[in-house]
Amino acid sequence: MIEWLKNTPEQPAARLVLAHGAGAPMDSDFMNVMATGLCERGIDLWRFEFPYMAERRRTGKKRPPDRQPILLECWQTAIEEAAGDLPLLIGGKSMGGRMASLASQTPGVAGLVCLGYPFHPPGKPEKTRLEPLQNLTVPALIVQGTRDPLGGKEEVAEYDLPPSLDWLWLDDGDHDFKPRVKSGHRQSEHWQSALDTVGRWSLQRIGDLHKLGDNQ
Repeated sequence: MIEWLKNTPEQPAARLVLAHGAGAPMDSDFMNVMATGLCERGIDLWRFEFPYMAERRRTGKKRPPDRQPILLECWQTAIEEAAGDLPLLIGGKSMGGRMASLASQTPGVAGLVCLGYPFHPPGKPEKTRLEPLQNLTVPALIVQGTRDPLGGKEEVAEYDLPPSLDWLWLDDGDHDFKPRVKSGHRQSEHWQSALDTVGRWSLQRIGDLHKLGDNQ
């Protein structure tokens, strides 16, 4: 059983399950802002923690992320439990989004949202993680800072990625969408841009599903 943290609007149009990144829990400042903001935009937002992070919450002891098979098994359980009366989207912050991209081929998943996709490990640009995005079978939105150290705009432009991917590039944003002061932008501004775009995109994908169903 998954221990859920839910933000549910009065009349949700879709459900989005978000997983946390490698180093911060499901109730980090970033995740709290995303959950609250998307709920305000009509999205039923469900969050969960991978086993290693849940153990950290219980014991207070930090440990590295679980191996990929465990992370994906956790995602499969989350998808099964979250499936129901609403169209289901999945995604996450950094590692959570990358694992969601691998789990997105699960039947019933209608779309993918990646918030700061880790295109390569820190300091290792040669070790790219493109395959999950190259093999997608569902619509996907990637929200990325232009100077993200795990994949900035100039780097990503050189990658062989599907043209069907939707993007929001946040000017001068880092992996948490934080820009430098000299850029003239603020992190709160970028977070709001991310919320607006993810909200619109999610509702558009659901609208597309309804149109598809009406035509069948």
